[in-house]
Amino acid sequence: MPILAQGLDYFGAEGFPVTVRRVRTEPAGRPSHAYDITEVDHYHDFCELVLVLSGRGRHVLEGESFPVTAGNVFVVQGQQVHCFRDRVDLVLVNVMYDPIRLPLPNGLLRRLPGYSALFMLEPTFRSAHQFSSRLQLDREGLGIAEALSERIEKESAGALPGHEAVLLGLLVELMVFLSRRYGESEVNESQSLLQMGKLISALEKRYHEPWTLAQLARFAGHSRTSLLRVFRQATGKSPIDYLICLRIEAAKRLLRQSDLGMTEIALEVGFGDSNYFARQFRLVAGRTPSDFRRSERI
Repeated sequence: MPILAQGLDYFGAEGFPVTVRRVRTEPAGRPSHAYDITEVDHYHDFCELVLVLSGRGRHVLEGESFPVTAGNVFVVQGQQVHCFRDRVDLVLVNVMYDPIRLPLPNGLLRRLPGYSALFMLEPTFRSAHQFSSRLQLDREGLGIAEALSERIEKESAGALPGHEAVLLGLLVELMVFLSRRYGESEVNESQSLLQMGKLISALEKRYHEPWTLAQLARFAGHSRTSLLRVFRQATGKSPIDYLICLRIEAAKRLLRQSDLGMTEIALEVGFGDSNYFARQFRLVAGRTPSDFRRSERI
């Protein structure tokens, strides 16, 4: 039976949900730190960004086994059952974070094709790609990533005033660095994920444009059927529903921060009709645009 690795044990009851644990292959299988369950089937109530610093071993994920070596970087999402086996001098850095509790700038991060590819798509398609779409850092890149993780580790342990802001900034910096490096990958499987990442990036930046499903499919290099399947696997939504949600979020910002009328807001965010905008807003936000504006300005 897999064990639940609880964020409470790593972040602390009142701790900020970003921290680092370094795992070494110790003699006689001794743990590297409290709550080290590296070789035990487990899952998390948080996410884990894994940097393989040295050595080799096997990562067993959802019953499938993938070899890992120095320079590998990958994300383990919360509910994925995993462990490491056959460790030979394997040294890992686990950057642990809870995306639900963190004010991550998700919209800005998704403007990076490499972010969507590495953090959203690669975990979903890891099995289909047999781990070939992982990020592989060279020595220089691995050194930069390790240095950032060490700063996170030190800041988390010190817990000085303002450490929460520093930890969030360092985590975002690490995410951006890794996303940029992933964007440079020339591996075929990575390129296919990056193409979908480029579509997500385009939607984040150009949500106001009159996209059609056919245009989205051409942009991503997929058939309509393939795009619908892959996009839903990656995001949980269809491309059009994802686009509508982006437009609604943009509309919320305008409702909070401007005095524009409903028709002007509808046109500004990409809806050609104010009635359609109102219907979609209510479906997504659970209330009318006018009700939302009033509640935000009380």
